[in-house]
Amino acid sequence: MAEALNEGKIMQALNWAYDKALDGSIPGTDSAYEMAESYLKGDDTLVEKVNSLIRWQNTKSATTGFVSGLGGIITLPVAIPASIATVIYVQIRMITSIALMGGYDVRDDRVKSIVYSCIAGNAAKDILKSTGIIIGSKMSTQLIKSISKETIFAINKQVGFRLLTKFGEKGAINLGKMIPVVGGIIGGTFDGISTNIVGNIARKTFIEQLQKTPNTLI
Repeated sequence: MAEALNEGKIMQALNWAYDKALDGSIPGTDSAYEMAESYLKGDDTLVEKVNSLIRWQNTKSATTGFVSGLGGIITLPVAIPASIATVIYVQIRMITSIALMGGYDVRDDRVKSIVYSCIAGNAAKDILKSTGIIIGSKMSTQLIKSISKETIFAINKQVGFRLLTKFGEKGAINLGKMIPVVGGIIGGTFDGISTNIVGNIARKTFIEQLQKTPNTLI
């Protein structure tokens, strides 16, 4: 199955996960909207609320073997391992929830492309920078509107390549076929660390900019 992976299938999986995250159609899971609303409650600061969400998602992704059998995951309309599909879904839903908590319109394809860049983890900054988007500058309405269709395509293409490399290097897919328990432990550790990195990138992108420039965001 790992050999069958390519950038096109990775992007199909991302699009599938994004749609499922927004409409909440994976049985037993909340939509990104419901998750964002839930974590926005309480008296903590916005950053603290987001950090709480990230911590819980780290736990979810680290036990991906237990949730990969969820209805909907096993009917993924693209040939990609369920373990990878689950991690992509968990991380995409986390990022879109964080974006919603920051007040962004996640139905906007331009915001969607930035969400996709976050799932590339530490490579996100370089991906955006290569297309002229500098994280650290104001994530303002003007910046979002300046993202062209060509830029969206360029971002998505780089994300697909990065994720293909990332999941190809994971190794736990094939190892798990031979030693399921050990493979699951290795995979869970990798996914938990990966999800924490992705969550931190999403917080820096969608929330910490909000804290700095509250009047310039969507």
